[in-house]
Amino acid sequence: MSTERAERPLRADARRNRERILRTAREAFATEGIGVPLDEIARRAGVGAGTVHRHFPTKESLFEAVVVEHLGQLTRDARAALEDDDAGSAFFSFVLRMTEEADAKQDLAEAVAGAGSRMGAAAEQLAADLREAFAELLARAQEAGAVRTDVDAADAQAIVVGALSAQRRRADAAHPGRVAALVLDCLLPRGSGTGRRSP
Repeated sequence: MSTERAERPLRADARRNRERILRTAREAFATEGIGVPLDEIARRAGVGAGTVHRHFPTKESLFEAVVVEHLGQLTRDARAALEDDDAGSAFFSFVLRMTEEADAKQDLAEAVAGAGSRMGAAAEQLAADLREAFAELLARAQEAGAVRTDVDAADAQAIVVGALSAQRRRADAAHPGRVAALVLDCLLPRGSGTGRRSP
């Protein structure tokens, strides 16, 4: 009986409340990270704390729901990039977008860097799907001669996290993404020059 109740679609008002909570949490976590209290999110969403707790029993479950949205969108974007005929451009455009989004969204940055508690099954599956699509993008770019061949997907992912960290330490409003692009230049084949992806 409880399983049937769990699978029953939310009423319209409950669905609107859940969407309002998620939207508010998305904005709060993006600008302030996971430290925002649930009661504060409830206040900003214009709902009671009990309403938030009914949908998301813990702050971690709410954080995970927001991260799942982000990971899902990134995974869809990565798969779309696999359809691009220019494998090198597709790869570098995607990794730059990933660093730019993570730079603007504290929650995504924390998820990319592996901070906080372990994610649940949905997030873990999406993260695995994203890693798989990323590895395919990398392999295509390497086959096209756009990325050096002595790095693997784990190396490239670590470099993306490093590019994000460097961007955070040397924010340049006049040239957004410049420092991240400089770090990502280490993925270029040797002797191909630098600055290719700088905005």
